[in-house]
Amino acid sequence: MTDLKQIDWVPLGLIIGMALLALPLVGDPAAWLTLTAAGLAMGMMIFVMSSGLTLVFGLMDVINFGHGVFISIGAYVALLVFVPLAAWGAADSLVLNLSLVGLAILVATAATGALGYAFERVVIRPVYGQHLKQILITTGGLIVAEQLIHALWGANPIPLRLPETLRGSFLIGDAAVERFRVFAIVLGLAVFAAMYIGLNRTRIGLLIRAGVENREMVEALGYDIRKIFIGVFVAGSALAGLGGVLWALYRQILVASMGMEMMVLIFIAIIIGGLGSVGGCFAGSILLALLANYTGFLMPKLAPVSNILLMLAILVWRPQGLYPVAKR
Repeated sequence: MTDLKQIDWVPLGLIIGMALLALPLVGDPAAWLTLTAAGLAMGMMIFVMSSGLTLVFGLMDVINFGHGVFISIGAYVALLVFVPLAAWGAADSLVLNLSLVGLAILVATAATGALGYAFERVVIRPVYGQHLKQILITTGGLIVAEQLIHALWGANPIPLRLPETLRGSFLIGDAAVERFRVFAIVLGLAVFAAMYIGLNRTRIGLLIRAGVENREMVEALGYDIRKIFIGVFVAGSALAGLGGVLWALYRQILVASMGMEMMVLIFIAIIIGGLGSVGGCFAGSILLALLANYTGFLMPKLAPVSNILLMLAILVWRPQGLYPVAKR
């Protein structure tokens, strides 16, 4: 059980410090609030998409370059709910709108979780411990899956309309904060809280964290580490599907490569946070998103490389990441 007194608060202080430093630089409090809310929402989406992969990477030592395809598939599977129930999304009813999104998330996570189970058994299992083969075979799986998406849904972009009550903005003084961004922040915090409680307050969470640090010890205690591996991979794939639904609603347009386009940010978040660390992934994702938003506003030409510069700075300071867990 994690003691709050043992938590390293310095990385979380970085997030607060970055936001406070940006306030005088931005100058306008309303613009700062809008940028900060947008950065937090983007950070939550990056976290949801990357949190499952950081456990897979840390526990299973698997470099899954195909993780992005679960994001894309989650988004496209959600269409199976959004299209026939479009009337729910068009209704000016918060209950119907949230029911639509909740049902889409349920279907998408179930589909990507099942796909993750099959992917682990067929693709990942034969290449445990062989990083080069993992990179090659998961990249191949990604290419095949993208082509299957083209075959099933076509190659043209597909528009996706936000539910009515998630459109528009809340006005806080002179600042406008989009409703969907607030929804993404709340959902992201809920996912983080569920993962934190699950990993720190349950028996299976203890086994997962122990397996990240010392899988041989877990096996010596008589637990089947392979079943834990499968469960973690399925959960990571389901979280990618959830992230795909959020990303699709944010972009409001679907393309087969949308998951792969996020993989650079996902790997940067995992590296910054520390392999196998959900808390580190959470902090790293928010830092990435906030920096990108503030830099894009203040120095647009520097924005494309801001994430790389942040990663270099963090790794110079803490070579194993913000919250190192896996000794790899």
